[in-house]
Amino acid sequence: MINGINDELVLAARLLLATLFLIFGWRKLRDYSGTVSQMVQLGAPMPVLAAAVATFMELPVAFAVAVGAFARPSALLMFFYTLGTALIGHRYWTITGADRVASMDGFYKNLSIMGGFLLLYMVRENIRSMYCAISPRHNLCAIGPTMQRHAA
Repeated sequence: MINGINDELVLAARLLLATLFLIFGWRKLRDYSGTVSQMVQLGAPMPVLAAAVATFMELPVAFAVAVGAFARPSALLMFFYTLGTALIGHRYWTITGADRVASMDGFYKNLSIMGGFLLLYMVRENIRSMYCAISPRHNLCAIGPTMQRHAA
């Protein structure tokens, strides 16, 4: 436990935030040409590069968030990536009709997800999060000035 936050809860938050990106990142990787086509349709600048960045962000970076590796930089990267996807992929202010509501929904969901990434950034945990949730009595879980050592 760090600063009164339970390692298992931090792990659950990481996994829940990363799930969406891991699922769709895998789809982007499996159908890369379709991902490039989607970027063209969205009007993304440099669609081939945008597809590569999206795939990278949604697989290795989201995986790092899930397990707590490079926690702070990964959460910050995902925060800015999610902001970019909101601004490029959910421009509800340019849409009329029924599609406007769906786009607005996606935009504000992205803002909510960004809040989750900011919270993970503030937690300042690292790979301990997953490992300590599984094996809390290990010495690794007792590292740090704010940590209390577990009884053996």
